[in-house]
Amino acid sequence: MQSFKAYRIYNDDGSIRAQFDTIGIDDLTEGDVVIRSAYSDVNYKDALAATGKSKILRHYPLVGGVDVSGHVEKSDSDRFKPGDAVTVCGCELSEIRDGGYAEYVRVPADCVVRIPETLSVFEAMAIGTAGFTAALAVQRMEENGQTPQHGPIVVTGATGGVGSIAIDILDGAGYEVVAYTGKQSAEEYLVGLGAARLLLRDETDLGKRPMEKAEWGGAIDNLGGEVLAWLTRTVKPFGNIASIGLAASYELHTTVMPFILRGVSLLGINSVLCSPSLRQSVWDRLGNDLKPRHLDKIVTRTVGFDELPSVFDDYIDGTNTGRTVVTIGGE
Repeated sequence: MQSFKAYRIYNDDGSIRAQFDTIGIDDLTEGDVVIRSAYSDVNYKDALAATGKSKILRHYPLVGGVDVSGHVEKSDSDRFKPGDAVTVCGCELSEIRDGGYAEYVRVPADCVVRIPETLSVFEAMAIGTAGFTAALAVQRMEENGQTPQHGPIVVTGATGGVGSIAIDILDGAGYEVVAYTGKQSAEEYLVGLGAARLLLRDETDLGKRPMEKAEWGGAIDNLGGEVLAWLTRTVKPFGNIASIGLAASYELHTTVMPFILRGVSLLGINSVLCSPSLRQSVWDRLGNDLKPRHLDKIVTRTVGFDELPSVFDDYIDGTNTGRTVVTIGGE
């Protein structure tokens, strides 16, 4: 296989840099499936890794990008054959394994998911880790008894990739969705995805009592910190809170009272360490009953591979809305 282009992240004595390199397949971390990349995407985690704002990579250098979609080029696993449309999301890409920002990706077969026939290779990356995580959160909540009849679901960090797709999925599943955001200018966008109304950050009193008025049937939280603590105090009895992100803070200061007096459940959502069967089952639902209906609105930017470095700052600054898809080889 000829040499190809990859976007690799280096650590020079504590100084993080990233650049395009020309490498060969043997330069990649081990795996029994080689994928010819069609698309990747940009997640907050990708921006943190590429800019060095947070320690994401476990060793260096590594190819960045936690997601990729494309077609199997070569497989030593009998589960996949050349030409299969597949995706890899998470699975420790751009942590301990070379990731999706390359024209070819090599990964273990257990990381690879066959894309449902109802989704295109582009749609798989429009969904990506963000959509997989949102769908996993909804599935975990449902398994723990969440229903639309229990009340509205608050989605925090609503304009981000996870938040946007969560709103779309929840509305499609019959839930009333409340979008918690600091961007009043995004009202048209969020309502267009299915939000019944906005809850503006600057106008929300988070309170300080161990328990506040119970208002929400449940929540999907991308922020952590004070907002997550407020959710524990305001979710109705036996509601679920899916904890996905820490864009505001990794800390959580609350009491046990909501959990023992209201039976509130706090569900940790980890999209990286899922079993192969769970990955495939969630992706199958993403191609079926949990398929996002507004990917054309959620994908607010499609960039070429060469443009990738120019995108990260928007994620770090919190000015990005929706999803960014990176075209590597295309369909």
